[in-house]
Amino acid sequence: MVPERSLTGARLRTPKAAAVAGIIFSFLLIIIFWLMRSALPADPLEPGAWLDKSSRTITTALNLIPFAGIAFIWFLGSLRDRLGALEDQFFATVFFGSGLLFLAMLFAAAAILGATVLVSAAQPHEITSTTLFARAVTFNIMNVYAIKMGAVFMISTSTVVIFTGIAPRWIAVLGYGLALVLLLGSYFITWSFFVLPLWVLLISGYILIDNFRGPAQATPHSER
Repeated sequence: MVPERSLTGARLRTPKAAAVAGIIFSFLLIIIFWLMRSALPADPLEPGAWLDKSSRTITTALNLIPFAGIAFIWFLGSLRDRLGALEDQFFATVFFGSGLLFLAMLFAAAAILGATVLVSAAQPHEITSTTLFARAVTFNIMNVYAIKMGAVFMISTSTVVIFTGIAPRWIAVLGYGLALVLLLGSYFITWSFFVLPLWVLLISGYILIDNFRGPAQATPHSER
């Protein structure tokens, strides 16, 4: 009889380079926001000349969004793996939930904007009220809701960092400050969208470097 293989000792191990996902997400989101910001007018009710001039740029940005989303999910996984037994159910739920809500809203806004570009390509030079409505919905999803969820993600993750020491305290303090910029000024500061990917880039870079340190080189950051 072939002995039954025990699964109790088997354990999937997260690659040390998993934090690279956060870096990939950051670079992709910066590129996406840059393309969108250069192609879309600040006024969501602009008549629609941007559809003729910038549809290719917008399409390029939209095609990058699914890859950024995949990288972000891997980044969330690397954070949870780093927490390990230190994970608190309350804060883990908040940072995980807010991260997924941000991603879902990003996808929803991209789908609506993509549909607007497709309709415009099928009916060029015809700007309808539906097109304007779709553009306004996209603007509100990103500027009012998605970016606020991004701020909540930064606040909850920074709180987890402070109480568990998985990263230096100064990264968490910086995260609080940048999150306030998103919460209070995202509607007025058009370039504030870059705050989230830049902060994710910072914490991902630290985690990646720390993962490849030897045990003797790793330094705890949980001192209060």
